[in-house]
Formats: sequence, structure tokens, C-alpha cells
Amino acid sequence: MSASGGETLGTVCDVSNTGANDIWHIKRDGKVFLVPNNPEFVKSVDIENKKSFIHRLKECLTMKIDIMTLFPEMCESVLSESIIGRARKAEIVDIRCHNIRDFAGNKHNRVDDAPYGGGMGMVMQAEPIYKCFENICEESGEKPHLIYMSPKGRTFRQPDAVRLSKYDHIVLLCGHYEGVDQRVIDEIVDEEISVGDYVLTGGELPALVVTDAVCRMIDGVLSDEVCFSEESHFNGLLEYPQYTRPEVWHGVAVPEVLLSGHHLNIRKWRDEMSVEVTKKMRPDLMNKNNEGC
Repeated sequence: MSASGGETLGTVCDVSNTGANDIWHIKRDGKVFLVPNNPEFVKSVDIENKKSFIHRLKECLTMKIDIMTLFPEMCESVLSESIIGRARKAEIVDIRCHNIRDFAGNKHNRVDDAPYGGGMGMVMQAEPIYKCFENICEESGEKPHLIYMSPKGRTFRQPDAVRLSKYDHIVLLCGHYEGVDQRVIDEIVDEEISVGDYVLTGGELPALVVTDAVCRMIDGVLSDEVCFSEESHFNGLLEYPQYTRPEVWHGVAVPEVLLSGHHLNIRKWRDEMSVEVTKKMRPDLMNKNNEGC
């Protein structure tokens, strides 16, 4: 499989049939992404030489993240700024926010109702969520990996950010009110993720946290891999202390080793401080690292 400009894109490792057209699974550098087999993407097929040429290479290689929410403007306002906003403008990542109310199917755009069995609050109905996800699947020609942001889910950690960044397309479902009808969770959700053992008003803030953490792991979002590989949690430890100008502030000087220009000694100091800070601030992480040895 090659781009129309001649660049080798990867090898077809599988084909899915969606009814409308086939979806080619292209393996490249250990990652699999999807290309619809239609004229919009496929320029030509050379059966004799077992080669195909495609248009819109950048779009095929761009990771897609869809957020299903009742508050798309809230999500857009955050994701349009800073590093993630720049990555979106550069088309390194394609993030789209979908209003679940658009799929309510009633004149008042109501998407919730009282819970069976009684109780406080309202529950998000299954059908609007299902139709919203169905629309995403139809637009992409695939069933993406769907994550429900839920307090019952497994706690989100840095390895999860790395894992999710390997997908070519993920969808985040933001709950609200007293939660979501269990039937739609059972039918379409692939995993549930929590950002901590506390209660929030809705799933939008957790979805933004996951989106930011995942996007930072995508090639090209940060200027260099060292930007995330030396940060807290990436290697199981907390990050070493950081300092900047002035050299002395309120009578406290920057550690002398950082001014020495000796890169080996600086690296050693940072490694030692990373362990020391983790022992002091998060001893539980040290226990986990020891268990993994």
C-alpha cells in the first residue's frame, strides 16, 4: 500500500466489510489504521504487482477521537487551546464533539428519564446515545473503541494513555445526571474508565483529561519524546524538581549541579531526586514498582 506521492504506507493485514464498502486494515510500524476502499481514498489498484495507491494520506494516518456529550461547547473550548488546539490545527489529531441531544428524537431534545425502581435524579436514555454512536460509526465506516467515563471504571493511569494512543480511533462517552441506562453500556461500550475515587457532575472533565493525556503520546503533538518520557508517572516515578531564572529567589539558590553543564551528573541528580520525591509524595508508587521487579 502506497501513497499517491510514492511513499510506502504499509501492508494490508485484514479487510472488513461494512456493507457500503470494504475497510482495509493497514499495518505500519506496528500500528494498524483503517482505509475505506472507495474512490475518495483509493486512487488505483495494481493487482499484478500487489500494490494500491491512495489519496488523503494524512487523513488516514490521523488519530481520531470523538466525544459524545451533552455539552460539546464546554469540551471544544478546552480542546481548542494550547498544545491540543495546535495539534488539531496541524491535523495531527482529529477531535470531534457530538451533542447527544441531536439524537433525542423529540421536540424538546430530552435525553433523560426517571429511573425504574425509584430513586433520586434522572438517567440518560439508551436510544439517543446509541444513535449518536451509530452516526459516528457510519461516518467513519468502522466501530471505534468506545470508552464510558464512569466512576465505576478502572482508574486511568499513564500506561492507559500510552495504550489508548495506539488506537487509530477512540470514542469517549460522557455520562450525566445519575448515569446511563445499563443496556446501552452492555451493548456498545468496550471499557469503562474513571479518573479517580470522587464524584463529578458529568463525564466531560474526565473525558478532557483522557483526551489530553492520550494526545500527548501521539507523534508530533509534542516537540520531542523527552517532553513526556521524563514527566511524572511515565516511568512509574514522579518527576524531579524543576527550576528556572532567577538563580537565587527568596534566598534559595538553584542546586549547583544544574548550573554545572555536566550532563551525566545532571542526569544522575535527576534520577536520584525522582526516586526521593516519589518516596516522599507517593510511596504507593514505589511499592508498585518493587512489585513489578
